[in-house]
Formats: sequence, C-alpha cells, structure tokens
Amino acid sequence: MHHYPAVATLIDDVTRKLEQSTPHQYPPQLCQMFKECYPNTLATTVDVLEDGTTFVVTGDIPAMWLRDSSAQVNPYLHLAKEDQALQRLFCGLIQRQAQCILLDPYANAFNREPSGQGHTGDLPPAGPWIWERKFELDSLCYPVRLCYRYWQETGDTGIFNETLHAMLNKIIEIMRIEQHHETRSGYTFERPGMDLVTETLQRQGRGTPTSYTGMVWSGFRPSDDACTYGYLIPANMFAVVVLGYVSEMARSQYQDEALAREAEDLRQQIEQGIERYGVVEHPTYGSIYAYETDGAGHHNLMDDANVPSLLSAPYLGYCVIDDALYQNTRRFVLSRDNPYYYEGEYAKGVGSPHTPAGYIWPIALSMAGLTTTDPEEQRELLTMLVNTTANTGLMHESFDPDKPEHFTRPWFAWANSLFGELVQSLVAK
Repeated sequence: MHHYPAVATLIDDVTRKLEQSTPHQYPPQLCQMFKECYPNTLATTVDVLEDGTTFVVTGDIPAMWLRDSSAQVNPYLHLAKEDQALQRLFCGLIQRQAQCILLDPYANAFNREPSGQGHTGDLPPAGPWIWERKFELDSLCYPVRLCYRYWQETGDTGIFNETLHAMLNKIIEIMRIEQHHETRSGYTFERPGMDLVTETLQRQGRGTPTSYTGMVWSGFRPSDDACTYGYLIPANMFAVVVLGYVSEMARSQYQDEALAREAEDLRQQIEQGIERYGVVEHPTYGSIYAYETDGAGHHNLMDDANVPSLLSAPYLGYCVIDDALYQNTRRFVLSRDNPYYYEGEYAKGVGSPHTPAGYIWPIALSMAGLTTTDPEEQRELLTMLVNTTANTGLMHESFDPDKPEHFTRPWFAWANSLFGELVQSLVAK
C-alpha cells in the first residue's frame, strides 16, 4: 500500500489498537484479516488508465459494476483529503462512472474498452462497452453517493464538470421515466434460452405489471436477480437519500435551480410512495417494510444480502438505527421468517436466491454489524466473519455455514471492503 500513504497509516493505526485491546474483546485473527481485507480492493482491482479515469473490476469478473466499484472504494473516502493518490483514484472513478451512465443509463456493468465482452446474447443487444444491461435502480444511486461523499470529505470541487452535471440530469430523467414504467419506458431485457426466471424479465422483457406509486421501477435487484415486483423498496430508500445529494450539488456547484427542484420533487414522491405502498402489517413483527411491491396490493416479504437491502436502511442514511419501523423490519429480516435467512454451525445471517440455498453472505454479516449499537452482537458477528473464510483470510461472496470451505467467488472485493469498513468503524468507537 506504499502507493497510498494514508491507507498504510490507517492500517497501522487500526492494527495497533487491535493489538492493544483487551483479550476477548476481538477475535485473535481479526488483526491479520483486517490487514488482508481492507486494502484488497486497492491492491487487486483498481486501474488508473491513461485517460485519467479509473476502472475498478469487481474481482474475479473482469467488468466494472457501478454498484460494486462505488462500494469497494467507500472505506477509503475519509482518507482522501490527505492522500493525493487516493484523490486521483476517486476523481478518475467519478469521471468514469459519469461516462458510463451517459453511455447507457440502464446498464449495470461495463467493459474497460469497447471489447464486446460480457453477456452477448441478451436482447436488445447492448453494444461493445456494456458487460450487462440489467436496469438496477441502485446503479444510479451509488455514483451520486460517491461524488457527494468525495466532495464532502475533500472539499475538492474539481469533479464538478459538465460531464458530471449531465450525469445528474440523466439520472433524474431516467428515474422520472421509470416512475411511469408501464406508459413511458422503452426499456426491455430478455436473456433468451434462460431457464432461470431470475435472469430475464417476464412479459417480453418488460417485467411483471406495476401500478403508479411515486416510486421508481427497477428491473433487477442489487444481486442482479430479476425483481418479483417492480418497486424495490431498499433501492427506492437509497434513491430518496441520494436525491437530497443531487439537489445540494445542483444548487451549490452548478447554480441549477431547476435540477435541484426536480430532485426534491422526485424525492418527496418516492418517499411518500415507500411509506404508503411499502409498509405492511406483520402478525409477529407489527409494521415492517416489504422488500418489493407492485403498487397493486402484492408484497414480497424478504431481504437479500446485497446492498441496498432493508437491513442497510440506516447505513444508507434513510433512517436512524433506533427507528421503530426499521427495528421491526430488522427483527423480521434476521429471523427464519425471512426466506433467505439461514443458520448453521459457524454462522447465522442473510443469504440470497443468487447463490445456493442455505449459503450466507459476509456482506450481510458486516452490514448487520454496521447497523447495530449492541457491542455483544457486533462481537458475535466479527467472530462469525473471522471463522468462515476457509483459512483464506479473505471474504467470499457466500459460504455454507456448516462447511465454510464450501463457498462462492474466491475474489470478491466488495465483501472485503465492507468487512474493513466494519472493523475500522468499531475500532474508531
């Protein structure tokens, strides 16, 4: 990490504090794992290209996801102020993401060059820059959070060029269209010959029917699985948060009052939609947020490990941790009433229909740690995370909680970053 002095310093600081902590406060292997996981994204997935932009692969898939690339670098943002190499990385990534969104605001993952790699049989054909063209609402939210937080952390206004301005306008335009998916949207997605219902959209690629709610439609979840119902509540929560960022940047950096007002208006409509259509009465937990709804009376009660998730609502900034509705929802999510919550010998937590049944995601364990104030729960989660790497010292996408040596994706940088973020936040307290 000699390229990034602030990162090296932080690793030393955290390591020292872990070594000085009382025995039993943290699992013994935590120190070594933090040293491996925290810098993993920088060490293995980041490329600053000749054009000054930054390309960040997700790990063992050679493409850049708008979501993963933003989440992977998130734990380094607070160090950027005193590290010029990090500033270059962030400025280049912000620029690259803006270019990607302007190239195709419906795509979720992009190639480094126009190589035509990726899912080539999808309809309609996506073009050589696009690895995959699944419309996921959170793909339009993560880049906004990244540029806003970078600006807040560093005060660097150099990122606010016309490309970024165009990106913010494009994001609002697409969200507006997809509020009215049935009547205004031209987007379809089909993966021919695909038996998995989660990999393609029903109804000639338009997805299951929806009614207007004020929320924004999403074809796919942050797991890259198709939505059962088109209004994905956690993604709309994230949209509410980042639309606040859009209006602030529009006013402060672009003196664009029209964009600021449009973002505020949209934000209000989405928030009202969530509270009106996204909350259900559960016999055990009381009022909870649904994962998805169609606005016509159907709700999907579950949570998926991938972020935005219901579990992550306070982490994303939608509500505070002790919000009653969130706490009810959290109790549901971390129980067997959530169809994707699993328990085994070494861990208990949330998985995903994207991976084998029974497998738990380290991302969900880290997120549980980032959304609780209970030190006992945090300790338990750290112990689970430390004991389930199959002696690799790194996080995986998912693992079998009875046999952690059975796992998916050996190189999955987002999970390493989020674990690093958790450890760092606990030590900072």
